[in-house]
Amino acid sequence: MQGKSRPAATPAEALSRMDRYVALGLIGQQEVAQLLGLNVTDLTCLGHVLGAGDTPLGAGDLAELTNLTTGAVTGVLNRLERAGYARRQPDPADRRRVRVVADPAAAARVFAVYEPFYARLGAVFAEYSPDEIAVIADWFARATVEMTAHLAEVRSGQLGPVAPGAVTP
Repeated sequence: MQGKSRPAATPAEALSRMDRYVALGLIGQQEVAQLLGLNVTDLTCLGHVLGAGDTPLGAGDLAELTNLTTGAVTGVLNRLERAGYARRQPDPADRRRVRVVADPAAAARVFAVYEPFYARLGAVFAEYSPDEIAVIADWFARATVEMTAHLAEVRSGQLGPVAPGAVTP
């Protein structure tokens, strides 16, 4: 498939469109989480558990994927278990570790909520060539690295507190 001609866009325009998409995504995630009886952090972690498919994640894997502490992940897993979305199971290779698996019925509920949106995105991707999709995937992978680095700076206090009304560079 050939990519179709698209209007030119500057990096600033692309960032503006990304900001709008991310902002809408944050609101959407909040509403989906509420619909499913979860908070956004728990929904995000559940998404990683579901995304792991037949290779269940360890709690440490989940902490790394989400950039949360292992203590925070323990709380997430406790809440997901209480809500019936996931359970811990011993790691067959190392009984000291646990793996997290999704409850199949709960997974079906989550997929039912996201399936229409993913179908819409599939239709959008169908309008792009494989080379264009590779660029999009590469951009997201590289942007994720930069987001992780920025989050580390925010958490470390390197950026310092920003007082209300302060002018930032």
